[in-house]
Amino acid sequence: MSYKSIHLNEILTIDEIFSIHYFEYMSDFSFPGESHNFWEFLCVDKGEVNVYADELFHSLKKGDVIFHKPNEFHNVKSNGMIAPNLVVVSFTCNSPAMSFFEKKVLQISEQERLLLAQIIQEAKYAFEGRLDNPYQEELIRVESPRFAGEQLIKLYLQQFLIQMIRHYMVRSTPLAPTIIKSVKQKADGTLFTQIVEYMEVHINESISIEQICKSNSIGRSQLQKLFRARSGYGAIEFFSRMKIDRAKQMIREHQYNFTQIADVLGFSSIHYFSRQFKQITGMTPSEYSSSIKALSDQPI
Repeated sequence: MSYKSIHLNEILTIDEIFSIHYFEYMSDFSFPGESHNFWEFLCVDKGEVNVYADELFHSLKKGDVIFHKPNEFHNVKSNGMIAPNLVVVSFTCNSPAMSFFEKKVLQISEQERLLLAQIIQEAKYAFEGRLDNPYQEELIRVESPRFAGEQLIKLYLQQFLIQMIRHYMVRSTPLAPTIIKSVKQKADGTLFTQIVEYMEVHINESISIEQICKSNSIGRSQLQKLFRARSGYGAIEFFSRMKIDRAKQMIREHQYNFTQIADVLGFSSIHYFSRQFKQITGMTPSEYSSSIKALSDQPI
């Protein structure tokens, strides 16, 4: 047999990366704005923010993503009440397909959210410095990176953009309700979402694996397998991290002191709360508060 190869077409290719950030902003944070000759998108992981893109105003909530085309002026400001967590990535892409994203605010799916998480995870091992430093102007490679980490970042980012376009192209077809419904009916994804929502409802309590299993009609081994596969953590560890994430947000909103936060989130004592906080974040609550405030207060 005489085989002939085929060259694979690339419709959308990322040429360069300028920044990869995961911000945990204070509830009163304000960035006056900028414009640059490359693409940037901002995705709200938690909380809410207000954004101006040229003359257009947008109020963004969890799961919203906005794209800024090259040379588009944009700024971001917390709404004064809710401390937001944001993913911000800037890059060069000269594909005509990028015109799809101009002047749009879109909603990411769970699969697209996971791709963003993978980009952030790989960036931690590929580049030096903190991903929450808004004033970093250059990515510096680490001396001993993970194998092919930068290539994975490129592939994940390209997949994220392609899936966003496909996602909304599918929505515009007559078959969209059927297709979307079939995706949502995947048992593991639906069950995982259900249990995470249950945890969010009970975030102010101390719950056990037995309570989670009973309330969600799932066996202990199935529960642990599900959470390991979907999050990389056991169910209780995942719940603990949810509590600490909520604590971080409350610290940034300046409405409670550490003792009150520990009490509101159902920790048995301020000391146990502090130990859990440091175990998960690597910092005490006061160190975290000082660190985030220092970044927010830097001159622009």
